Amino acid sequence: MIKAKSLYHLILYSITFIVILISFFTFIIIENAFDDFQEKIEIIKSDYANKQKDSIRNEIEKTINLIHFYNTKYKNIKSTKQIQKEILEIIESTRDKKSMDNYLFIYDFSGTSIYNPISTHHVGKNLFSYKDKTGKQVIKELINISKDNSGGYVEYLWLKPKDKEEVKKISFALSYKPWKWTIGTGAYLNEINKVVTQKELEYDEKISNYILQILSLTIMLVLYSIFIYKNATILIVNDVKAIGKYFKDSQEDDTPINQNKIIFGEFKVIANYAHDAMHNIKDKNNMLSDLNAHLETTVARQTKELTQLIEKQKKFLKNSVHEINTPLSIIQINLDLYKMSNSTNKYIRNIESGAKTIQYIFDDLSFMIKKDRVSYEKEVFNFSEYLKDRLEFFDDIATANSLFFVTNIQDPIFLNFNKTLLQRILDNNISNAIKYSFKDSPIYVKLLKDDLGIIFEVKTNSKKIEQKDRIFNDFYRENDARGGFGLGLRIVKEICDKNNVIINLDSTDENTKFTYRFTKDENTAS
Repeated sequence: MIKAKSLYHLILYSITFIVILISFFTFIIIENAFDDFQEKIEIIKSDYANKQKDSIRNEIEKTINLIHFYNTKYKNIKSTKQIQKEILEIIESTRDKKSMDNYLFIYDFSGTSIYNPISTHHVGKNLFSYKDKTGKQVIKELINISKDNSGGYVEYLWLKPKDKEEVKKISFALSYKPWKWTIGTGAYLNEINKVVTQKELEYDEKISNYILQILSLTIMLVLYSIFIYKNATILIVNDVKAIGKYFKDSQEDDTPINQNKIIFGEFKVIANYAHDAMHNIKDKNNMLSDLNAHLETTVARQTKELTQLIEKQKKFLKNSVHEINTPLSIIQINLDLYKMSNSTNKYIRNIESGAKTIQYIFDDLSFMIKKDRVSYEKEVFNFSEYLKDRLEFFDDIATANSLFFVTNIQDPIFLNFNKTLLQRILDNNISNAIKYSFKDSPIYVKLLKDDLGIIFEVKTNSKKIEQKDRIFNDFYRENDARGGFGLGLRIVKEICDKNNVIINLDSTDENTKFTYRFTKDENTAS
């Protein structure tokens, strides 16, 4: 253990200790930042891949359902070749011709290309033995895995039309066995590299700021220590010696200290109380030791219990969201299958309404868990069509609650925004409108564009909102009888604040109107 023989040595030791300590913490901060960065990158990559997988799988399953439905409907009326030709025409007519990277492809089980809108020169050719640069037999693996009842994914290298080079691609393939067709589509995975590069730049800037701040702090502390030594060391040492001598002498008598020997007023104050302190210091030290021991034990126990409780709550929430997803998916899939072969009645509509309500709540909870770990990239899309899709989703819920939509949607209106974030804005407003509207009343939904930007508006016949300044707070609900978590509008407010969306709330005894203005800015409205 290093012992300081003087205040001078103490200052030198302190400076050395400060430098070592700051260096140590700098290393820990940088290491933790790097680990956190790597974890975020892996999460981003995983989420991106899973999202792409879900998207292409859903597209193929819808196509298989379409083929099965169409074939079943016309197989006794038309020839198989005629039906197949019409199916290919339907697929081609619904394809997004602006996108060169996302397309369906179809092969028969022998490997002959039946449909490929991008590589039309391959149609009619047998590509069963085709290999990519790594030697993988792409077409063969796609055909083999498509024969499984649930299909499967294949990862390989393929020419990307937009970039004109071969990049990593993942495809999902599923077969329609009556025709011996393998139907698939894929997604290119190189887009995630742009996100990773951006995150690396942010990480480098973050580390540079850390180092600069720590270096500045180190210099300030060293300069301050030198200043203290140069200007106060000698005077402090003298006063300390005088007070120290008094404490030594006071063990034998109660003679007060001679204050003329002390320079600093603060030390004179200490001297005034030194005499009384010597008589009580032992008792106070004992009492303080007992109090500290008891307090430390209590605080440590309570802190541990609180930490365990918080961790259990977090784990419970994550597990709950995860566990809800599986039965909800089963309910929705079975409803869709039932509706394909049976007529819809009010009981089915009520079940579908309940399932969609659970889906909406699940989406809110899932967003709350992921929002700080996921990067929500913007894209330009048709706001009008997207709003119509969300209204169609909630139509069964509105009908089950004896409500109906009255819409005024200008079409087309395009928006540069993230679809997941926009869905949270739309779903929470539409859901609240259904929840709080008077029975048998209309819900007015408006989407218009003017010189200042885009206006989205939801108007209901409902009770007046009394606490308009609190309606966007966490867990706040105007009416406890209606249920809910009180998180929806808080999510909406956070998204709007981060994306420059202006919110206006107007509530009277007759109706309530929420208005959202997407300002005319290159990053928002287009």
